[in-house]
Amino acid sequence: MTPYSHEHITRVGVVGGGTMGAGVAEVCARAGLDVRVAVSSAVSATRAQERLTASLARALRKERITEALREQVLERVEFTTDRTELADRQLVIECIVEDEPTKMSLFAELDKIVEDPEAILASNTSSLPIMKLARATNRVGHVIGMHFFNPAPDLPLVELVGSLLTEDRTMARAQTFTVDVLGKEIINSQDRTGFVVNSLLIPYVLSAIRMLESGFASAEDIDRGMVAGCAHPLGPLRLADLIGLDVVASVSVALYEEFKEQSFAPPPILRRMVEGGLLGRKSGRGFYAYQ
Repeated sequence: MTPYSHEHITRVGVVGGGTMGAGVAEVCARAGLDVRVAVSSAVSATRAQERLTASLARALRKERITEALREQVLERVEFTTDRTELADRQLVIECIVEDEPTKMSLFAELDKIVEDPEAILASNTSSLPIMKLARATNRVGHVIGMHFFNPAPDLPLVELVGSLLTEDRTMARAQTFTVDVLGKEIINSQDRTGFVVNSLLIPYVLSAIRMLESGFASAEDIDRGMVAGCAHPLGPLRLADLIGLDVVASVSVALYEEFKEQSFAPPPILRRMVEGGLLGRKSGRGFYAYQ
């Protein structure tokens, strides 16, 4: 592939102001980009602003950023409840709920809104096929997967995923931008549900959940075993709580539907916890309790 200048991408749009949306916006703003975040309501805008402010405060306390950079990031990020204000963006990154019909509807809308025919429409999906999202638009060659990991400002990896219809030029621009501008590491994946990381991670997490469900071992012992015995920074159940049990379940279902392998099927206890709103850290309770 021919490298293309990342200088063509200076205006970035983000759709969604949740944990990932706010995190991706912060990453882009730290890199000096003009960032506009589209959210669903004024309440969502306030919450997204609070997430961004809190994340920057943590980074400042840990001396990962300076006070000057914190102020610059806050100035570079603006929030809107009107998606048509993304019209001038050169890259739009979707960070909404992991639901295929909802994402497809959004991509169809963005296709009509974003004016630059060379603009890249990217999804932060952790599991859904990029081809389906691309086919919702009239610019299939400019749609990619751009999967950041939580917390986006701290974790270095981005999975880049092109569909069979994604143009080489689009992938080259995305690679150069992600590495040279955002300072991230990339791995490339084929357009398969789960991509690289979740295809390996989710069966591991589900295996731990089944072990707990069967009474084989306690949550504490399962996690301690992988931290102290395998040098993992987090045990699988605490990791599931961090990811969000609704996300784990959603990716699990998508993987099972694509590959029909039993190791991808969500255990009953995971389904019941999601139905009960026990989603992990973000709800205050999952496999562990959080204040």
